[in-house]
Amino acid sequence: MKYDLDHKDIREAVAKLCTQFAGVYWRKCDNASYYPSDFVNALTEGGYLSALIPEEYGGLGLPLSAGAAILEEIHRSGGNAAACHAQMYTMGTVLRHGTKVQKRAYLPKIASGELRLQAFGVTEPTSGTDTTNLRTVAQKVGDTYVVNGQKIWTSRAEHSDLMLLLARTTPKGDVKKKTDGLSVFLVDMREVRGSSLSIRPIKTMMNHATTELFFDDMIIPADTLVGEEGQGFRYILSGMNAERLLIAAECIGDAKWFIEKATSYAADRTVFQRPIGQNQGIQFPIAKAYANMRAAELMVREGLRLYEAGGTNGEEANLAKLLAADASWAAAEACLQTHGGFGFAQEYDVERKYREARLYQVAPISTNLILSYIAEHVLGMARSY
Repeated sequence: MKYDLDHKDIREAVAKLCTQFAGVYWRKCDNASYYPSDFVNALTEGGYLSALIPEEYGGLGLPLSAGAAILEEIHRSGGNAAACHAQMYTMGTVLRHGTKVQKRAYLPKIASGELRLQAFGVTEPTSGTDTTNLRTVAQKVGDTYVVNGQKIWTSRAEHSDLMLLLARTTPKGDVKKKTDGLSVFLVDMREVRGSSLSIRPIKTMMNHATTELFFDDMIIPADTLVGEEGQGFRYILSGMNAERLLIAAECIGDAKWFIEKATSYAADRTVFQRPIGQNQGIQFPIAKAYANMRAAELMVREGLRLYEAGGTNGEEANLAKLLAADASWAAAEACLQTHGGFGFAQEYDVERKYREARLYQVAPISTNLILSYIAEHVLGMARSY
């Protein structure tokens, strides 16, 4: 089946839903470090968070480009999809590698909103992006695994029922390749939270509901294993192109919000008896931000096209994330500068969106690591790390 990458009807419906959650709603959440449950519930009820779940499990069965359209429109409206986007990019691991029993048990409930799959436990304090050196261990004991270790930057753990967890099941010294011996588990956190699983919130510069996790002899059933034991690193990698394209779409939405906000303010704001938008010093940064956004948008669309065609799109997914994050940040700078002092006032929402946009230079993959990937895997240069 051929899909339209624009998904105009979906965009219009999401934009309409987002009008119920204006800037005052997001400012309230931001000031109180409050998880936007009402917004997430509205998206769930509208079926948008089940967009990528197959129809046989109660989802909409839509392609990745539909998920990208949903997330882009949320950000273009001035909202923040970080509260719920993980359910889209973790879904692929379950769909591709989960057992039929796991899919039947969890996907219909995720689609209906009865369960949330929003937590992704990978990064650790000592290893960062060096995933193969993680120290969290899952030891097989009978028909269970016993998990010990720590994760950091596991966002939404306090607001999720299920978590995808990456842990080492074979010591690194006992494997031929350092990427072997890692396994993925679909953990029901409701059964271990507060006992063998401790969750500690981390206060950050934006309202991101992120946490540290501590596993203390956490016992989970053996059937929580996703796919084959020891192949987890490959499973996680298989979902990263989708994740980067979805995040890139959010960045495009941010860039559009900043550009529209800056353009509108420049037309209305009068200084020295003339609109400030009449000055090239205001016009040019906004126009350049628009050009950068359009170029990045084309790369996102190309990455989505290749992904849905079943092609290998690592280069395009990484370039899309890099260019879109840079475009959103350039647009944020132009928007804040256009607003001058008012850009720092909460009521304009610029400073909130500015803080949120900065994240994507670092997460879910650092810009520097993308550049290293391009240098090594696209240009054939020596590995730098």
